[in-house]
Order: sequence, then C-alpha cells, then structure tokens
Amino acid sequence: PNDESWQGGIMQLYRAASPTTKDILRQLCTTSATTGVPPRIIEDRGIDESGVDGVGLLYTQVGNSNTGGGGDDNAATNDDEEINGGGFGLFGESVTLPTLADNDMCVFVQPNQEVAEFVDKLSTQTLSSTPLIALLNPQWRQVDDALDSASKSGGVFGAFASFLGGKGSVLRRLDELRYQPTFTLEGYVCKGGNIRLIKRFDSDWVVFAENDSGEQYVKVGSLAERPTYQDVEKMLDDKGVGYKYARDLGMAPKL
Repeated sequence: PNDESWQGGIMQLYRAASPTTKDILRQLCTTSATTGVPPRIIEDRGIDESGVDGVGLLYTQVGNSNTGGGGDDNAATNDDEEINGGGFGLFGESVTLPTLADNDMCVFVQPNQEVAEFVDKLSTQTLSSTPLIALLNPQWRQVDDALDSASKSGGVFGAFASFLGGKGSVLRRLDELRYQPTFTLEGYVCKGGNIRLIKRFDSDWVVFAENDSGEQYVKVGSLAERPTYQDVEKMLDDKGVGYKYARDLGMAPKL
C-alpha cells in the first residue's frame, strides 16, 4: 500500500517489502533453476537520501557484472548481501547505480519521485536489453491533488507543476520507458465496506467486496480500465449490496 494509507509508516512497509523482494528475485532467477545455486542479492539503501523514506534498490549478480563500488566490503551473512544507505551529493557519498548484465534483475523497492531520475538512468544505461527492472510498491500518490492533475498537462504550466511535486512527468517518463503494471492490488472503502481492486498484466481490473463476516472477498465486477469510485459504487448497487451500516442493522441483505 501507499505510505499515506498505512498507519505503521513507510519503514514498516519497507521491512516487509525487502524480504518479499528477495524471495521474488530468487524465484525468478534463471540460473537457480539450472544450477540450484541461489543468486547473489545486493540490497542498496544508498538511494534513500534521508535514510527513513523506505526506498531501496535490490538486484542480483548472476553474470560478470560489478557494483561500481561497495562490493564484498559490505557483505552480509548467508547468500544475501546488503549495502546500507547513507546520503548523497554534498552531504554524503554519491549514488552509484549497478551495472546489470545478462540475466540480472533489479527492483526499486517503494520508489518515490525523488529517485525517479535513478530509475530513468538505470533503465537507459544497461549493458544488455535483457535485464529485468521492476518497481515494487511505488509511492506516488494514488489520488491526484491539484499539482498532480496540472502536471499531467503539457507546456510550461505542466512542467512547473511537475517541478513543484506533481507526479505527471514521472508517469509520462515511465510510459516512455515502457514500464507496464504487472500486478496491482489497491484497496479503499466504498459504501462503508472494504473494497479490493486487483489487476494482473494479462487480466482486466477485478473488483472484490469484503463479506460481512470478514472471512472472504466476493467478486462484484470487472472492467478493462481501472474502475473509478463511481464505477465500484454502481457494481455494488447492481449486485444489491447495501451500505455496511444497513447490513449490520438488518436493514439490507447480508453480503
């Protein structure tokens, strides 16, 4: 989830996202399947300028690539290696991005707009066209504010809005770099009940509503494009799903 919707804070999210990312990298590594040897995984927190924004860069080294710095001097135990971050620029070491070779994989964990330039640079300066570069749980705002909406427009006004923090230019650049959503899970409350929106790279958006016992989610509809709040509300109406308070008071059928 996005930091703005999670009470535990962004670092709590990172502590869950980091081991999950390592598991994904191990499972996707092609050499693991053929040799049985797990990949060397580097965790670099150097791109997190503040050290508390919950941003990291995890990547494998299965070819003859090098890190451009760090290396074994920062090795951790077992089959994983960590490079714990610090600042960059005038207040710390400059960020050194990895050199990715064939069959390497790289994941930006919880990237925000401040590290978008590193996503751009690494995506355009790889040795090979085959490395997999992914974004996990990106932290751009899910709901557009005034700057986000303005930054999606062109011209000087849109560029100025992007400079002030609008996410439009970042999203446009990701489209230009051909980033595509692979798996998306979003959630919010509609008509008093919990809603989950799920999309896989080869599927439509599917909408689920939590039943009244809280034990499972019930499919209420799907759309090719991301459903708006109004679309979800209509799906619930079409299924005869009333407001949560009405269901709890026996004024509407249970879900």
